[in-house]
Amino acid sequence: MFRRLMMVAMVLTLTACHHDKPNTAEGVPPDQNTEAMNMNGGTATMGAVVPGTQQDLVVNVGDRVFFGYDEYSLTPEAQHTLQLQAEWLKKYPNVRVQVSGHCDERGTREYNLALGDRRATAAKNYLVSLGIDGSRVTTISYGKERPAVLGSNPSAWAQNRRAVTEVQ
Repeated sequence: MFRRLMMVAMVLTLTACHHDKPNTAEGVPPDQNTEAMNMNGGTATMGAVVPGTQQDLVVNVGDRVFFGYDEYSLTPEAQHTLQLQAEWLKKYPNVRVQVSGHCDERGTREYNLALGDRRATAAKNYLVSLGIDGSRVTTISYGKERPAVLGSNPSAWAQNRRAVTEVQ
């Protein structure tokens, strides 16, 4: 009994201590696809992923790109993820998506709504430049209203500065 309790305590301790930290020097989490899955509540299951679904996008491509502080220009990592998204969208021509722009908690509500809109539009425009019909992609800004990660620190801020592509 004691041995079993010790093992449970060790597992809980190790689980509680494990977390991925974003690369704060760049302000972008190190593995966007893993972070995307984690931030979507780990929607991947052990079974087969249905092609052309949000789960497929998250698991096989990545559904989000990240931005620097007060930025809406696409980083090389963001461009790479969007290139993968464009290839995925070409594979599923009937799929429509919405790109939502998000900001960290700093700044006014109005400023962050405008910045979130610029981030979503930058992602959409890049997808369109890669051959995706613009009528398949809508945008919306949530500003700072829907944080992916709660917290007032560089790690949380880096993960909240994002554009997320969602299957409609």
